[in-house]
Amino acid sequence: MHFLTPGLNDVIDIALVAVLLFLGMQFFKRNGGLQLFGFLLILLLSYFLTTLFELKMMTYVLNQIKNYWFLVFIILFQPEIRVVLAKFNQRYNILELFHRKQGSIYPKILNAVSILSFRSKGSLIVIEGTNRIDQYLQSGEILDSAISAKLLLTIFDNRSLLHDGAVVIRNNRIHACKVVLPLSENLEYTREQGTRHLAAIGISELTDSVVIITSEETGKISVAKRGHLIPNLSLDELAQILKDETKQA
Repeated sequence: MHFLTPGLNDVIDIALVAVLLFLGMQFFKRNGGLQLFGFLLILLLSYFLTTLFELKMMTYVLNQIKNYWFLVFIILFQPEIRVVLAKFNQRYNILELFHRKQGSIYPKILNAVSILSFRSKGSLIVIEGTNRIDQYLQSGEILDSAISAKLLLTIFDNRSLLHDGAVVIRNNRIHACKVVLPLSENLEYTREQGTRHLAAIGISELTDSVVIITSEETGKISVAKRGHLIPNLSLDELAQILKDETKQA
């Protein structure tokens, strides 16, 4: 009877199969299709019994089923398969919409800033916080448009009539452009910074907005927040600041 004594490999083999069967049962229990799982379980048990007792006729039948099992499986359990796949698709779509909603604007902004910096195009992008800046919007043009890198690049093109002033992003949309912002009077910056940077610092002194600036002279990226200027940022550093400040990137 020594041959009936299981070895370590046998124990591992049985344990893995047991775990696989348990996970499969849990999956089909949650997603429907218990009949489908039961059919698979019966097939596995049938193979085990025919092998153990050497049932020739049953072995022949199962071999025939094995040759066409995929086709038989689809025909017999088409409704159950459709339900499971539909639930898979539904979950995927929900997750996709969630990820699109969460921080989807920031890659577009970062893409535009990267190109503007590379081309040394001046830009001023205000990401509005909880403090509205309605009193300054009258100086600009209301767009209320979806954010895209192409639109931001078009606005800040020197040949565009809208390139002067700031773009204001509100509720994940380009709310306005060509907005004139108040200039900072902080002596720490007035001696060294130009109008674009002073405007960014100025609005960040008055509100909780985060402001992105690209320099027309050097192409360097800066951020103004809470009345302070953070100059010479890499794109990765800018992305981290947006993530920390907005909790959405």
